[in-house]
Formats: sequence, structure tokens, C-alpha cells
Amino acid sequence: MQPPPISTLNDLFRRVVSSANPRAILWQDEAGNWLPLSSDQIYQRVRALARAFLNLGIRKGDRIALICENRWEWPVTDFATLAIGAVDVPIYPTLTAEQITELLRDSGCRIAIVSTNKQFDKLNSIRDKTPLEHIVVLDSPTPEGAVAFHSLLADADARGTERDPEFDALADSIGPDDLATLIYTSGTTGEPKGVALTHGNIAANQCTADRGFNIGPGDACISFLPLSHVTARALDYVMFYRGAQVAYCSKFDWLAQAMRQVRPTIIVGVPRVFEKIRQEVERQAGLSSIKSRLLPVAIAIGSRFIESVYDGRKPLSPVWRVADLLVYSKVRKAFGGRVHTFVCGGAPLGIDTARWFASVGVALYEGYGLTETSPVIAIDSPAIHRIGSVGKPLVNLSVKFAEDGELLVKGPSVFHGYWQQPAATAECFDAEGYFATGDIAHLDPDGFLFITDRKKELLKTSGGKLVAPQPIENRLKNSPLVAHAALVGDRHKFVCVIISPNFAALEDRARLHQIQFDSRAELVAHPQVVTLYSEIVREVNATLANFESLKRFRIVAEEWTQETGELTPSLKLKRRVIDCRYAAVIDELFSGEAHARAE
Repeated sequence: MQPPPISTLNDLFRRVVSSANPRAILWQDEAGNWLPLSSDQIYQRVRALARAFLNLGIRKGDRIALICENRWEWPVTDFATLAIGAVDVPIYPTLTAEQITELLRDSGCRIAIVSTNKQFDKLNSIRDKTPLEHIVVLDSPTPEGAVAFHSLLADADARGTERDPEFDALADSIGPDDLATLIYTSGTTGEPKGVALTHGNIAANQCTADRGFNIGPGDACISFLPLSHVTARALDYVMFYRGAQVAYCSKFDWLAQAMRQVRPTIIVGVPRVFEKIRQEVERQAGLSSIKSRLLPVAIAIGSRFIESVYDGRKPLSPVWRVADLLVYSKVRKAFGGRVHTFVCGGAPLGIDTARWFASVGVALYEGYGLTETSPVIAIDSPAIHRIGSVGKPLVNLSVKFAEDGELLVKGPSVFHGYWQQPAATAECFDAEGYFATGDIAHLDPDGFLFITDRKKELLKTSGGKLVAPQPIENRLKNSPLVAHAALVGDRHKFVCVIISPNFAALEDRARLHQIQFDSRAELVAHPQVVTLYSEIVREVNATLANFESLKRFRIVAEEWTQETGELTPSLKLKRRVIDCRYAAVIDELFSGEAHARAE
């Protein structure tokens, strides 16, 4: 049953705190124990923190930076900021001091909430270059010059079920047109811009994005994707909207254990999360002669029942049931064994990855959206779905297409503009007020939306042919030996690819075949390894048109990560960073001095 609609995020907060839920939030203490926060505790801590912000001089429209991993303090700070009409500015904790300086200057944040002393030291080193007046630290002990977060909460929990009419009235006074948050885009194709989203933008999306999903108070999810990214934040809001439980996992390395302990019913991840799970399953299978033969057979059996899996029907075939007992159930158990809904968003999901998971009994329902659209534009669901699509556009949005196939969208969840950038804002809207998404897409005859690629990431060969890199890169990543792949070739005669290996799988393979190496550079240059990757590229080329086939490739010795700069926090490629970092490699690929040819 669909809950009553909300018009602001403060309506959402009221829904959370009126639920009388003793376990609305789960969080981990230093010993790793999972502890609950009740709806009453959430109210009292939000109220106390909101009062503290007012005492520090924060008023409606002022900005507060939030630099923190996923933990219970994140939603409490978010709700406290929104309750008084202030604007929160989530910033990735992994950014450098220089990057944070620019965001704090641009947004004009007067207060920053940071998680650790390390984050405090980072901000304190650039404090005099920013408008910051106070830095609040969550962890103890509190360093000199900082404000202790726990001191702002005072005796909040002791107030029990008591309510504060003055605080409630202030929260009620905030309207749909009031600014709620500035979210800076991750900058895959340019400098970050502050996306200004109102309460009404996000609330409109919350009221429609989860239709078709049977989420309720008995459900639980683990919040592990960075909350500074709009996808993770939207998921938490949906769970709160539906009265479900949110468990906060502050480190990705803890996720596997959290799955076993929390046993979530809903999992939302970016494609790279699911790709890594698939690659690990295939890597582990490769270490056993029995499993290495069993897995492909089980996948082949499961591929015959994909539609049943997406429809939520457990296949009755005895062969499928045997494969489920031996293989599929083991994969699902890694997620805790209780998940009924898997959703993938934040970046394009490769069709082969979707089919692989469906073949082991896991339906990945893909969603699509942008920060600028709060975020969901379209989403598959158990009720309405089509594998390979991102579902049908939400009922409160209208879409159309530009002459070049770019998707344009209009509706209440679409933002009004970039923070203090009127020229950039005007550039992304057409005369009828439709927002240009930057994605090439099409609708099939039944109204399902298919995303082809990012418009700005299309490669145009010197012969005038357009090549969409993401589908080809996704096919390469179907191999457990490929962690990431980046196509290059804009304005060149042909297309090449740079490959960052899955080193865990590659090193396993090297030991199995007794390949000697003293460094990763030595490993990726070994003739047997080059031959191995040459075969991977050839197999992908067999599925491509001649103009988009990969003529040459280079295996690099570096593992691409968010920390080293090649990936965004949602694990998408930063193509400009890769183009710059590997400029010499790219020159070699197109000068004929390639590491290896794929033809």
C-alpha cells in the first residue's frame, strides 16, 4: 500500500519519528555490535542538534557541510539541518583539502560536520581559506579547535517521548520550494557543479520512485553506498518513507560481514558492486577443478529461466532446483539469505551482468536518474520490468528526445538550476523547460527506456563514426580478469582500449600457470598474460561492428580506484583523468607502438 504523499523532507522526518519503531536505525559500535536507534531517539537527537545549530547562528538558507561516512549521525544531521530550513552540502570524505576548499567557498558553508580527527585536520589546514566558523567532530577525543558532536546532543535521549512544539512549528514552516541541499556532481566530464535541490524536488521523487516495490516495516537495507551520492541518500529516504529499517555500514570492507549479521531484505548497489561479486564468484570457482566445471553448467541451466526469475517465480524444473541447491543458493547466501529485491543504479549495468545474475536466481532491477532529477527518472520493478532496460519513466515525469537521441525530461523532481551558475543552468534547459540529461536513449514500443551512453563520452572516429564506449567496456568486464576498461580513440582512425586488471584473479592465474613475476609491471608485460588478454579482446571484437572494434590494447600495472583518482565515488570512470594520466600510453597506441594488437 502506498503511504500518504509528502511535500517536504520534513514531512518524511515526521513520518519516521511518529512510527514508534524501536529499531528504525541500526549502527555499529567500536566492538562491531549492532545497536538500535528508536524513532523517539531520532526525534530527540535531531531536535537537540537543530537547537544547537540555531544557537551557533545558523538560520534558514544557511549551508552546513557534511563530511562523513555512512553512520547514524549522517541522517540525524541531515534531518536537523532540514528541520530549521538550512541547506546541507554533502562532501565526499575522500576528497583532498584543496578540492574541499573550493566546494566550501562556492557553497559558503559556515559549519562543517566531520566524522574523524583526520577529517578535522584536513579542514583545519584550510580553514582560513573558507567561510567556516565551526568544525564539529563526531569521534572522540575532540581535537583542540573543534566542537564535540556529542556535546551538542546533551541529554537528548533522556527526553523520551516528549515533543517540542516550537521545534515542530519551525519544521512545519519549511515549504516545498525551500532549498534542501546542494549536491556537487562528481565531475566525470568537467568541474563539479552544485546541484540545488528543493524539498519539493526530492519529495516528489520519493512519492513515485518506489512504486512497484513491496517495501514495508518488515524490511531492512544496509546503507553502504556513499551518502554524499544522491542514489544512497534517496534509498535511505525511501526506506524511511516506507517505515523500514536502515543499517549503516561505514566501511565497504565490512559489508560482507554486515550482510550476514543484518540479513537485509533489499540491496541497492552500483554496477561495480555486482560486477565485483560476479568476478569473485568466478575467481573462487576457478580455484577448484570441480567448481570451475560446475559453475558454467549451472549458468547455462539458469539462463533458460531468466523470465521466471524476473517475474518472481521460482522455477519448478528439477534441473534448476538441483543447480539452485549446488550453486545459486550459495550466491544468494552471500547477501544474507533474506534479500527479496536487488536494485542497481548510479551507472549503466551491462546486459551480460544482468543475465548472469538472473541465471543464478537474482533479478537485478535497474534504475536510472541523475543528481539533477532527485534522482530517479525511470526504474524497473518486480511489477513492471524488462531486462536490459531501466524501466518505464516515472508517472509524474514527461520525456522527449532531441534530434541526436539525447533524453530530455521535465517534471516536479527536476532541479531548477546549478548553484550560482545561471549560464550553465540556461544551457541545460530547452525552450519548453525540458532538462537535457546528456544521455543518449530510446523508448521501445512498450514504453521501456533504454540508455545507450553518455553523449559527452561518445567517441567520434576520424571517419565520422560514433562509438559508445560503456557497452563495450561492460563486455570486457564480463571477464573476471578485467576490473576496468577505458576506450580511447576520439578523432582517431580506430578505437583502442586501456585495461586495468583484476589483479587478484590475474595473480591467481599466474600462479596456476607458474608465471614468474616480481612486480605488477612485470606481470602485465609477460607474453602469456598479453596473450590471455588478447583473447578477451578478440572475443569482444567478435560481437562488434568493424568501426567500433578494438584494434589495439594496453594492460596497465595500476589498479584504478577512487583513492587514486581514476574513479568517481560511484565507481564510474573519470575519463579526463585517465586521458591525462595515460597520455603517453594513448600516444603509443595510435602511433603503432602498442603493447599488443587485438587483430
